Amino acid sequence: MADITSVLNQLQQERNRLAHQIDRLNLAISALKGTSNSRMGRTISAAGRARIAAAQRARWAKARGQKVVSINGRRRPKLSATALANIRAAQRARWAKWRKRRKTM
Repeated sequence: MADITSVLNQLQQERNRLAHQIDRLNLAISALKGTSNSRMGRTISAAGRARIAAAQRARWAKARGQKVVSINGRRRPKLSATALANIRAAQRARWAKWRKRRKTM
């Protein structure tokens, strides 16, 4: 029985070694082809990366007990009272139209 377990252990070790070698070969092949196994997706803008970096710096500063600098570099412009009133009126008109259509159904 001890022979079988030792043989089984050796086979498992050999399998693991070969799997590791296959993974290394796949990486070498993909490097030579110029393709990688990394996820191909969206790219992030420089401004987005800067915001992420600023947020991380702020988290580290907070963790170290240092002064946290605001990361809100860009502020959205405030709407004027007239523009806000126009948006609200248009939304009320949309809802009134929707309610009228629902009532006739």
